[in-house]
Amino acid sequence: MATTEIDRTITTKPSASRSLDLKLEVVVIPVSDVDRAKAFYTRLGWRLDADFTSGDEWRVIQFTPPGSACSVIFGRNVTAAAPGSARGLYLIVSDLEAARRDLLDRGIAVSEPFHGAGDAHAGPDEPYLFGSVRANGVDPKRGSYSSFASFSDPDGNGWLFQEVTARLPGRIAAGDTSFASQADLSAALRRAAVAHGEHETRIGGHDENWADWYADYIVHEQAGQPLPS
Repeated sequence: MATTEIDRTITTKPSASRSLDLKLEVVVIPVSDVDRAKAFYTRLGWRLDADFTSGDEWRVIQFTPPGSACSVIFGRNVTAAAPGSARGLYLIVSDLEAARRDLLDRGIAVSEPFHGAGDAHAGPDEPYLFGSVRANGVDPKRGSYSSFASFSDPDGNGWLFQEVTARLPGRIAAGDTSFASQADLSAALRRAAVAHGEHETRIGGHDENWADWYADYIVHEQAGQPLPS
């Protein structure tokens, strides 16, 4: 059996001299019925950015998920991929249960929450980031990146919610703290409020500098840095 050696000496540190941003802006998904797909993504509540057509030969539709910098495109004669063959399309959410409730309220079928099964990665389930074993329920430790739910469009293109509340170190610079939506900011404030309550219990009284503590907590959480105590 052939094996592949992984070169672990290659640095992953981004170049400080890079002056050109590369922004992923569009993902093309293959569908068989353009109008049916348009109705589905409209039902999701995504923003319709474009619906261009040229006779019966060509049509392109673009939708953008709320708070996303990347859009999806589908249509007629825009991709040679087989309809429904797109898998592993991840939507990052700060509150998995809220994201699931939103879909259910819109009449969209979505799976129950699931998480990875430790070091078991091979199994009977539809493959996703943690392999092909889906353990029921959210991650017991509610770790960031670790809880999922899945749904599909009418063609079977597969989407997953992934709950991310704190980024791994180095993923976001501390000076680049931002929120894509009011809901994400509210969720961050709620987590900071809980942590600050524990902080006040430890110090044995009211913290007059709570606003600075909140700000410090939110910036460090998003950047994946050690949280204030």
